[in-house]
Amino acid sequence: MISINPFLTLADSVPPILMQSFVVLMVLLILVGTLIDTIHKKNVKYFFKNAKKAKLSATKKLSTGEKISVISKTIASDIATTSELGAGKRRVAHVMGMYGTILFWVGSVVMIFFYTSPGSETPSVWPIIWHLGAALTVVGGSWFWFFLRVDVYSEAQPWYRIIQADLFVLALIASSLFGLIWSYLQSLNLQGRWDDVVFLALFIAANLVLFGGIYWSKFAHMFYKPGAAIQKNLAEADGSRDNLPPEADAPAQFGLGIKREEPKHY
Repeated sequence: MISINPFLTLADSVPPILMQSFVVLMVLLILVGTLIDTIHKKNVKYFFKNAKKAKLSATKKLSTGEKISVISKTIASDIATTSELGAGKRRVAHVMGMYGTILFWVGSVVMIFFYTSPGSETPSVWPIIWHLGAALTVVGGSWFWFFLRVDVYSEAQPWYRIIQADLFVLALIASSLFGLIWSYLQSLNLQGRWDDVVFLALFIAANLVLFGGIYWSKFAHMFYKPGAAIQKNLAEADGSRDNLPPEADAPAQFGLGIKREEPKHY
């Protein structure tokens, strides 16, 4: 199963152009959904306004090289490894989900656009990337959903309590999980099956919810958070600190304080 391109098998009954059109539709949904979310929540306007305000209190003018250095370090640390979460389970789960999703999406695009034409042979690396990415997304996303969410981990809410903010992670897990099940059932290559069609329909529906529900989910945060991290680190480098006071350079005076227990209350 892991070395088979499920989209090539699907191409026997579904024209490749239809699959490619579906991918293009998902990209358009991302662009439109993110744009509407940006206009409604005014995130970009806030970032530019805040950056302009912070420049007035900057104590140092950064050169182009220094800005590139700060941005590069932010991408390599804060964004690529989610270092802001510290060393712990939350960071591992986020990294698994993030890179799993990237591998899953890239593998889907490559196989659908380049290896679904009649007679084409898919290099085994791409199906492996696709299946591995889906598995990492399911494991990382499920770990976060069942055990590491703030309302479950810190507020003792039941794991099955669902709110609007959970739409993104649930749709992400569902699309990867249904994709894996569909691929497995399809690889059995048995005649007269119907269950693979059911999970293909669920796979499609999960993707429609994931990409079509951007306005109501946290999908757009994937674009906001890197920008916020870069702005924060630039503000620290030029001394403006987002108009916040500097950290106090004073010794600890009152014992362990909150360090007496593991920090899990947000």
